[in-house]
Amino acid sequence: MGKFLKFFTIAVICLVIVLALAVSATIGWRPFLGPRTRPVTSHTFERTPARLARGAYIFNSVSACADCHTPHDWAKPEQPPVPGALGSGEVMPLNDLPGKIVASNLTSDRETGLGEWSDDEIARAIREGVDRNGRTLFPIMPYEHYRHMSDEDVVSVVVFIRSLPPSRNQLPETEIIFPVKYLIRSVPQPITEPVAPPDSSTPIKRGDYLVRLGGCHDCHTPAKRGQAIKSMDLGGGFILDGPFGRVAGSNITSDPSGIGYYDEQLFRDVMRTGYVRARKLNEIMPWVYFRGMTDQDLSDIFAYLRSVPPVKHRVDNTETPTMCTKCGAKHGLGDKN
Repeated sequence: MGKFLKFFTIAVICLVIVLALAVSATIGWRPFLGPRTRPVTSHTFERTPARLARGAYIFNSVSACADCHTPHDWAKPEQPPVPGALGSGEVMPLNDLPGKIVASNLTSDRETGLGEWSDDEIARAIREGVDRNGRTLFPIMPYEHYRHMSDEDVVSVVVFIRSLPPSRNQLPETEIIFPVKYLIRSVPQPITEPVAPPDSSTPIKRGDYLVRLGGCHDCHTPAKRGQAIKSMDLGGGFILDGPFGRVAGSNITSDPSGIGYYDEQLFRDVMRTGYVRARKLNEIMPWVYFRGMTDQDLSDIFAYLRSVPPVKHRVDNTETPTMCTKCGAKHGLGDKN
């Protein structure tokens, strides 16, 4: 019996070591330990007119935060935002999400919004992807891109959010299915060093920063098993399915199958009007917010898109969806790739 117990104990120890090595080599320990976080401060960011204006510009135009965090009337044509409810949040209307994802109430209401949050807790959520209790935000909130937002810009966004009138909107809790609710804990990364203002020495570098803040990569880059296909960056094919229909993000690289035929003026017109000449964009493209960007910022974005390696990938939402072997999704002209 003693030899059996000794053998059994050794076997259990070996199994534990193997499992520990397997976890370390695959998903890591973060799903079990929780997301990485940094301590927050109670410091109140200084409110200035310049910060308020800059924050409003980023919130309403560049990042289109208002689009996800404002309830819409999905029964009406164009699915307009509910009047007087700016920033009060809504349940994300997308199908095929791993659970019920809620874009939170950002107003200063103390019970249903951010009225009890510190300024730094809001900034941490925006750029680092954890709420005031250290819980991971589902990465449909593009904090992986927002982590590049400069310290001054994130302070400006917080200053603007603090200016939103309180709006009571009791939303349900986000509920993410197993095992995704644990796997996403590996996504947040704390910011422990200052984030300097972006390099604005060239239009391409300015455009790169604006594209990150706009979250363009997320909707215009196809994904497999939840991970962006890096070789197809901005090459289209990411599927969005909701009350607006089933839509594949467009290829916005300079390849002829993308927007290679655009010039700078046409790009600005599209972003201002929601039309590519006579063709109307789907409502899920938040051009109604992006149209608020300055001509210079839109030109810089176009310069950056021109610099991205072209991706040959035909995507057309007016055609019947067919399987695309290149991106692994069904979309119009998928079988032509």
